[in-house]
Amino acid sequence: MELDKFISEWTEDPAGVKDVFVEFKQLLESLDDTDIVFNARPGVSYSMRGVKKGQDKWPLFVMVDVIDDDPANRWLSVCFYGDCITDPDDLGDFVPEGLLGQDGHCFDADDGEPKEYIAERIREAHSNQ
Repeated sequence: MELDKFISEWTEDPAGVKDVFVEFKQLLESLDDTDIVFNARPGVSYSMRGVKKGQDKWPLFVMVDVIDDDPANRWLSVCFYGDCITDPDDLGDFVPEGLLGQDGHCFDADDGEPKEYIAERIREAHSNQ
């Protein structure tokens, strides 16, 4: 599988985000009726998309992007459709037309962004589909 190959070949990780990416992958794998679609654009991003089966309003419920503009220092951006999640701690950024042409709500997953908070948003977006 291309996603597993990407993870196994990801060796440089000074920001420490590979483990967070893997945890989000495991979370998506644990959710009912969920497929993972992987879109690789080396030098731009590696996109892991959570798709809920039988849902036709949106083509995905979460997009976890490994931003690859500097392959030696990648970082994560986790985006949702704006109306699919709440952000009670106001940690995310509103991104007009930032998710496949629709308004998005994105979080940078790094040391300053609590991964459990983002994981809760993933579960919330999944349940709102």
